[in-house]
Amino acid sequence: MGTCWGDISENVRVEVPNTDCSLPTKVFWIAGIVKLAGYNALLRYEGFENDSALDFWCNVCGSDIHPVGWCAASGKPLVPPRTIQHKYANWKAFLVKRLTGAKTLPPDFSQKVSESMQYPFKPCMRVEVVDKRHLCRTRVAVVESVIGGRLRLVYEDSEDRTDDFWCHMHSPLIHHIGWSRSIGHRFKRSDITKKQDGHFDTPPHLFAKVKEVDQSGEWFKEGMKLEAIDPLNLSTICVATIRKVLADGFLMIGIDGSEAADGSDWFCYHATSPSIFPVGFCEINMIELTPPRGYTKLPFKWFDYLRETGSVAAPVKLFNKDVPNHGFRVGMKLEAVDLMEPRLICVATVTRIIHRLLRIHFDGWEEEYDQWVDCESPDLYPVGWCQLTGYQLQPPASQSSRESQSGSSKQKKKAKSQQYKGHKKKRKMPVGKKPVSLSSLPMTGGVRRSFSGDEELTPPPYRTLPAQTALEAFPPPSTSREFSPSLKTVTTLQLKEELIDGEDYSFLQGASDQESNGSANFYIKQEP
Repeated sequence: MGTCWGDISENVRVEVPNTDCSLPTKVFWIAGIVKLAGYNALLRYEGFENDSALDFWCNVCGSDIHPVGWCAASGKPLVPPRTIQHKYANWKAFLVKRLTGAKTLPPDFSQKVSESMQYPFKPCMRVEVVDKRHLCRTRVAVVESVIGGRLRLVYEDSEDRTDDFWCHMHSPLIHHIGWSRSIGHRFKRSDITKKQDGHFDTPPHLFAKVKEVDQSGEWFKEGMKLEAIDPLNLSTICVATIRKVLADGFLMIGIDGSEAADGSDWFCYHATSPSIFPVGFCEINMIELTPPRGYTKLPFKWFDYLRETGSVAAPVKLFNKDVPNHGFRVGMKLEAVDLMEPRLICVATVTRIIHRLLRIHFDGWEEEYDQWVDCESPDLYPVGWCQLTGYQLQPPASQSSRESQSGSSKQKKKAKSQQYKGHKKKRKMPVGKKPVSLSSLPMTGGVRRSFSGDEELTPPPYRTLPAQTALEAFPPPSTSREFSPSLKTVTTLQLKEELIDGEDYSFLQGASDQESNGSANFYIKQEP
């Protein structure tokens, strides 16, 4: 909905059901947006002025919110709230005065909402996705269901169809069939000799595009050191090493001191990924860098470590330093995927901002569960996204639920090596949704194991939308105080009042905002 949202702001008028009414049928009244919170708007009925007694929250993209003029076009009655019926004898004149020069939703807003809910990925499509048991390779999986652009993928060789994984359709973790072979990435061959009936390969153009890079000149080399978000412990940025250079700008990264002997936990990052950083990034931006496990010369100093290991730092100029004007601020609320349990979407808060990197805190949980996430990650959503798509939102944890897990969490941290048995945050299971099982993911020293989401997807610019539909207001009947407006034109809202004969009042829409991309140097501290 980003392309439509420039016209949504405070004081925009809409037509919504009138709940302050004793009539047996469903009637409507005009309300104004008092406050916006993501997709949600705090609305106040026209005529209540500064009285907030009947203010109510509503999802702007919901089916019960319409542009002014919708009732006229649909033959629906406009009825003033019972609480304020006595305030005005001539409601038509009141509306003429209140709505002149005001803004409303675009006339095609509901169509835009419907279009935004259509997704190119369909059930039975085949993809290559990271193997949650061995991060260094991919496996074939089949789209089982699509909710709000999020995919439930079932690994193709799963016998009972319970071996699944959740991710967004623009996640960097999924690719078209044949991707692994094309870039030299490890791939788990399926025992299935032919595609099952009805399954078909997803067209390559549906996947998120990565920026093309030139590997012919100075480029990343095996053994170079860097800093990277640990894909198996997203609250930390760690000392890391390039273990293999693949085609098309992809790199296999290992976390120093925590790697499995067979390299099964190497992770594939693209060279332009906002989740990898040059040596010194954490120090410059005052982020705690996690040293290699078992490294004793603390505090950690990169110069000493490079000398001791006989290695070199990856050149700074090879990293992605583009920083969009994303608009995130510390303290903002949002809905975020818990990448430790990627089937779950939780209430979250932005607690730090470093360039394009956001520190996401899950409300009600300790900071150890925080995640570093890119500002353009497909795993971040506005407030109200779950309500819009029908995806279950996990509420903030209560103190009792946190305390009940504290003992088991401490015991897990003491373990040296074990299989991942599930998230330490035990939340209520979403109704009707099967969990993502990461039970076979290896752990090193009890560190949580999961995946990060990062991509490069710049929102399209806002555009100016056409003027709003017209309506003509008629005096309400004395019995029900009801309006019966009719559609006058399709471009201008005209409210004609007998007392102001001949004057037309246009219902105008506001100018659109436009965002642009910017850039910043990694070595300029940009935290509010």
